[in-house]
Amino acid sequence: MSVKQHRRLIVPVAAAAVMGLALTGCTGDIAAQTAEDTDCAAYTDYGTFEGNPEVTIGGTIQDDEADRLVQSWADFQACTGITVNYTGTKEFEAQIAVLAEGGSAPDIGIIPQPGLFNKLADAGFLEPAPESVEANVDEWWSEAWKGYGTGSDGTFYSAPLMASIKGYVWYSPTEFEEKGYEIPKSLDELNTLTATIAAEGEKPWCVGLGSGDATGWPGTDWIEDYVLRQAGAETYDKWVTHEIPFNDPAIVEAFNSVGDIILNPDYVNGGLGDVTSLISTEFADAGLPVLDGTCTLHHQASFYEGFWKNADGSEVTVAPDGDVYAFLLPPAKAGDQQAVTGGGEFVGAFKSSDEITAVLTYLSSDTWANNRVELGGVLSANTGLDASLASSDILKQSIEILQDPDAVFRFDGSDLMPGAVGTDSFWKGIVAWVSGDDTQKVVDTIESSWPKS
Repeated sequence: MSVKQHRRLIVPVAAAAVMGLALTGCTGDIAAQTAEDTDCAAYTDYGTFEGNPEVTIGGTIQDDEADRLVQSWADFQACTGITVNYTGTKEFEAQIAVLAEGGSAPDIGIIPQPGLFNKLADAGFLEPAPESVEANVDEWWSEAWKGYGTGSDGTFYSAPLMASIKGYVWYSPTEFEEKGYEIPKSLDELNTLTATIAAEGEKPWCVGLGSGDATGWPGTDWIEDYVLRQAGAETYDKWVTHEIPFNDPAIVEAFNSVGDIILNPDYVNGGLGDVTSLISTEFADAGLPVLDGTCTLHHQASFYEGFWKNADGSEVTVAPDGDVYAFLLPPAKAGDQQAVTGGGEFVGAFKSSDEITAVLTYLSSDTWANNRVELGGVLSANTGLDASLASSDILKQSIEILQDPDAVFRFDGSDLMPGAVGTDSFWKGIVAWVSGDDTQKVVDTIESSWPKS
């Protein structure tokens, strides 16, 4: 590890209990393979390592997604001799800065948003990206994506990994056909569809905001989607950078428009409970009532494709004529240009070694992007990605949006905001709002939390 002065982070006393502890959580469980079983032609540039050196990776990815992540580097492990051990936990975002300060961070972190990345980089915890990683990013990623992994000091630290398009509305094609529902072309039409479903005696929407220490974040996605569509990209950018305050009228309008849906007891929470159940329902499970018809609509990103599962374990088909499919949350007015929000992870290193450099270089390559996307359920903004490998039409569409230079795409706003807002007061504000606080109080409180410098 290179020698550098770490600026001390101020952490709550209660967090000291996790100081020095290793992250614990879900790990992928994929059988090991050997170089003799593997075509290593694509991995020769990474070299071979004696003694099976270990590289540890931490992140928020869990369960089936973690299994696929581990499988995505199985060939790399076999061909290079590097053992890559991954641990995923919902507490990663809350713990990683404390672990880094205590010297117990994993070798590599899969950092789920630029706000947390900037916090870690500004504190001096991240190693600058190796030249081979920067070369990959310059070749396979846009300048904007590289910028998200560049610190305030101008140093490039973190390569992008996976990506997602947010603002999809998942539904059952069979139910839509049987009941004559049409895909809405505007937010007004979406409201009309919602009211129609409710008038027939059903709860239109199923919503879950639960995510451990990150509870509330799915609600921020709703708000961001509405700000972008109702107020436009310019206002969205000013909001994210605090050129307009968090309690600007445009943001209040977005909150109120979302509240007309998710705070309406006649509209939520199909198959799950009343409005208060939004907080206790895990986001990963929230869409599943669509499959049994106890709700009709679920707002969640493209990555949710990997979460669909039937209660009996049978496979769920994601297709226009399958068990479930999705449409993008429509623009404010029919005919307006479609604008979308999205997100992604960034791979940063807390230590340096030849084997860590090899892993980082692989994860920033088009080889890794194609390997992981072919396993299903995710996408990447890597321009070397073959969109035909995506596991569904939804993901193929999402890749085309990410690779379209003319698309109106904006990164998840809360992920770009300072951590004190984007991953703290905004999340907490959503919970308070759903619990009964009025919109103006919530946005005023969030505004007051914005760092003064």
